Amino acid sequence: MQNLIKKILLGLGVILLAACVAEDKNTLKVGVISGPETELLETAQEYAKNKFNLNIKIIEFTDYLQPNAALNDSSLDANVFQHQPFLDQQIKDKHYDLVSIGKTFVYPMGIYSDKLKNLKDLPKGSLVAIPNDTSNEGRALLLLEKAKLIKLNKKAGLFATPQDIIDNPKQLTFTELDASQLTRSLPDVTIAAINTNYAVAAGFSPVKDALFLEGKDSPYANIIVIRKDSVNDPRMKQFVSALQSDTVRDAAKRIFNNQAIPAW
Repeated sequence: MQNLIKKILLGLGVILLAACVAEDKNTLKVGVISGPETELLETAQEYAKNKFNLNIKIIEFTDYLQPNAALNDSSLDANVFQHQPFLDQQIKDKHYDLVSIGKTFVYPMGIYSDKLKNLKDLPKGSLVAIPNDTSNEGRALLLLEKAKLIKLNKKAGLFATPQDIIDNPKQLTFTELDASQLTRSLPDVTIAAINTNYAVAAGFSPVKDALFLEGKDSPYANIIVIRKDSVNDPRMKQFVSALQSDTVRDAAKRIFNNQAIPAW
């Protein structure tokens, strides 16, 4: 009797192990920043399951630095939160073996304020909050330049810093903060350059509340990133197809108030 029980338990163990292996082979762990992008990924998750029987396990993060570290050490299979300039800088700084396999949306960065209704009323000597990571800092400064508040040295390109400002007629001063903290900084600064995902999560409507907003010509489309050793994994093509589906496009219009611009 005991031998029979052992055989049954052993058989159940083999079945469970096989089921786990099968699930792992058909599951992608995908990192995303908590907020509206998570909701959008949930739409892709449902589409991938229905269309390809592909399981997407969503892993949420609250900052921009952890998702690439987790992807690089194989804790994730993919992430969807960043644009190409940010990835390029991370690869340069951290020597990550990561690559983009597709684009999703441009989420336009905007200039927001608790104190102003129009940028024309920006006082001299105002304090301006910008992201402290290299690529988004450059993005914010380029946005301020496009709003005609500053002028940058052209040699700085996409990675400008406040040291690259060559004309600052309003004598603005800058404070560099983690991107996730910028909405909370609004009571303490005059204006802040904020990424759409954080702005929407804080209750802002970019089209209504931003004093100035990036246009469709922005080079900062979000991308789908994986490790280079996964480029031939057929699941990745299915994942890209799900994220670039009409279903996800329609969901983005609703979630981001028509401010998510398809980039594929």
